[in-house]
Formats: sequence, structure tokens, C-alpha cells
Amino acid sequence: MRRRLVIVFLVPLVAILVALGGAAGWSAARSVQQSFYTQQLGDLGYFITSARQALRSGSAAVIDAEVVRFEEVYGIEVTVFDLGGAPWAAGEHGSTVLAEEDAERVRLALSGRRAEQPAAVFPWTVADAALAEPVFDDGDVIGAVLVAGDVDAPRAAIVQQLLIISAIALVLIALGVLLVFRLARWVLSPVRRLDEAMVAIERGEMDARVPEDAGPPELRRMAQVFNGMADEIERVMTRQQEFALNASHELRNPLNALLLRVEHLATGLGREWRDDVEETREEGRRMTRILETLLGLARGGRVDTTISAVDLATLSARRLEAWRDVAGQRGIALRSAGDPSVMSVTDRTVVESALDAVIDNAVKFSPDGAWIGIGAHREGDVCRITVRDHGPGLSAEQAAAATDRFWRSAESADTPGSGLGLAIASDLLATVGGEVAVAAADGGGLEVVLLLPDRTTP
Repeated sequence: MRRRLVIVFLVPLVAILVALGGAAGWSAARSVQQSFYTQQLGDLGYFITSARQALRSGSAAVIDAEVVRFEEVYGIEVTVFDLGGAPWAAGEHGSTVLAEEDAERVRLALSGRRAEQPAAVFPWTVADAALAEPVFDDGDVIGAVLVAGDVDAPRAAIVQQLLIISAIALVLIALGVLLVFRLARWVLSPVRRLDEAMVAIERGEMDARVPEDAGPPELRRMAQVFNGMADEIERVMTRQQEFALNASHELRNPLNALLLRVEHLATGLGREWRDDVEETREEGRRMTRILETLLGLARGGRVDTTISAVDLATLSARRLEAWRDVAGQRGIALRSAGDPSVMSVTDRTVVESALDAVIDNAVKFSPDGAWIGIGAHREGDVCRITVRDHGPGLSAEQAAAATDRFWRSAESADTPGSGLGLAIASDLLATVGGEVAVAAADGGGLEVVLLLPDRTTP
């Protein structure tokens, strides 16, 4: 954005300065050349008077001395021609053989035409300039005077003027560049600070704010709106964290007391209850891990996942057994499917919590007496945990929206629930690089798949 802003400001500025500099240079060159040719016309006027007297008298002695002296002092060659076009008086360096252009000027002068000022030319194309004027006597042409001036001096003056104008233009362009960059910095500094503040908030620094007293008024207003939005987000996040912290803390004490009671009851039960007691202990430990994760989220704002090697097939089988009694109350059978062992490196607590949310959803919407298949298998470079129910199912459009928060189909409006189960599972898996796929199953029902990357090493 800074580059585009600089280009937008700088290109017109440079174009204007170049145009103005070119116009000033052209005007300066014209002024120098005008002065040079005006001086030549003055010299012509002086020698025409002397040539008229000399031509009348028929003696070139007087004008010869003037021509020679003039050439010695000013370096300008003067040649006087008689009516026949032959050189009649000339300086020491005067040539009797004229160039084609000078000969044409003399012929025009002898025909009675006055000299015309040459057109302006650039200094690198200027040649020796010559002017020719007729000499009149009582209205008749009796000769001509040719003045050939050296253009080195005017050329040097023009070059000097162009160099000065170019230097001034370069200085103005440099100042313009500096001004444009400072202007771009002033305009974009609030945007840069806004970007830094958004990055800081993304990192979890919820107290990041933008100064509201810098930049154009429009951007100051944007900074005020952003700060207000950041304040509201911080307030909401603080309330959520406080709620999660309080809830998880309040649940820990009843959970610990419940686990102590289980241990106490286990001492009075027979060996036939050993498996049930161990399952209860495992559920208690899993709930403890969930609460620890919730506490970590409330304190630090992020979930610190514990990555380890997990057999997804074993994990699925354990969650199936944990839900068997709940499903059995409605006559729903839970069946194991998939590979006997599917190893992956992931967060056990996250996968268990996501799978529980999906199983709960399947049990809730399955009809009485149906069955639900749960199993894990590997497919290419992806590990899959599949939960397949025989409920009412969803259309393709409904399945695409099933992981949205608080979404529920119109057909299941009478079934208790909040529409958060699949959304929670999707959010949990996203923390370990996984996702939830929902699709209609062949033969009716719904198939929900937990997709996890096939990582075999931590």
C-alpha cells in the first residue's frame, strides 16, 4: 500500500516539475538566442552605414580597417559585397568562397530582402549563425553586408542556464520525494499501528490498543472504533475466562469427592465389581483431564495440548463401552467396527471429548431399538473414527451446516438439545489439526467421521 501511495503522489509531482523545468529551459534558451541575434542586427546596422559611404566613394580603405579591427576585438567576421555579389571588403579571416547557405543569404540581400532572425535551435544543434542585410542608396541596392558571429558564447550561456534549471529541478524533485515519503508515512502510520495491534490481539495480548491522536482525521476515527471494538472483545473474553475458571474450579471439588467415595465403596464390593469400579475410575480421571484442560484455557487463553501416541481403535472401544449403558436404556445397540489397531500421535483428551460429543448426538437422534457403529481405521495418510447411526439423517445442504453452532434441522426441533455437539467436536479437533466430516449414510442415517492426520511420531 505504501508503494502505491508513493507512486500516486510522486509520479504527478515529478511530471509537473519536469514539465515546468523543460518550459523554463526552453524559455531561457530562447532568451539567450534572442539577445545574440539582436546584437547581430545591431552590428549589421552599424556596418551598413559605413558600407554605404564606402560604396558611394568607391574606396574600401576606411571600411577595411573597421572590419579588421572589429574582428580582432569581437571575433565576428564582417564581409561587404558589391552589387555583383563579389566580396568588396573583408577581415583577415574572411573567405571569398561562401558556404551555400551564406551565399543564398547574400543573394537574397542583394535582391533587396531584409535579414530574418533564424529559428530557435537547441544548443547541441546550433551552428555558426550569419545574417545578411542589403545596402540601400536612395532606394536602390548597391551592395550587402554579411555578419557571421561565433555561437560558442551563446551556446555556453544556454548550457549554463539549462544546468542551473536542471539542478533546481533535481533539488525540487528530491524535496518532493522526501515530502511524499513523509506524507505516506504520516498517512499510513495509523494503519501500520492498527495492523500491529491486530497481530498482538491474535497472539493473545488483549490489552493492545492504537493511539487515537495520529494520522488523518478519517484514520483517527477508525482507530477509535478499533479501540472500542478491542475493549468489547477483551470484556467478553474476560467474562468467558472468568466463567470457565469458576466453573472448572467449582467442579473439581465435587469430582474429587466423588472419586473418594468410589474408592471407599470399592473396598466393600466383591471381586465381581472390579471391572465396573475400574471403569468408574477411568471416567473420573478423564473428567479430571477435561477440567485441567478447561482450567488451562481459562488461565492462559489457549489450550495446551498433550501429544502422545494413542491407539484410536482402543480409544473408540472404550468410549463405546462407556456409552453402552446409556444407549441400552433406549434399546440402542453399540457395535464395534473398523481395524483392531490404529496408532496415531494426538491429544487423547481432545479426541475423547470430540468422540463423546458425536456419540451423544448419534444416541440422541437414533430411534429406539436401532444400532450405532463405532470404529477406527486408517485411510491413506488420514486416521478416521467413524460413528454411523440409523437416525433420520440429513440432506447434503443440512450436512454441510451441521457443524455450525446452534444449528438444528427443522425435523429435530422437538428433540432436546442446543445444536452445539458437532460444533464442539469440530472446534476440538481443529486444535490438533483434525476436522469433522458429516454426510448422509448409505441406507439411511448419518455418518460422522473424525479425521485426524496420520502422525506416527510426536
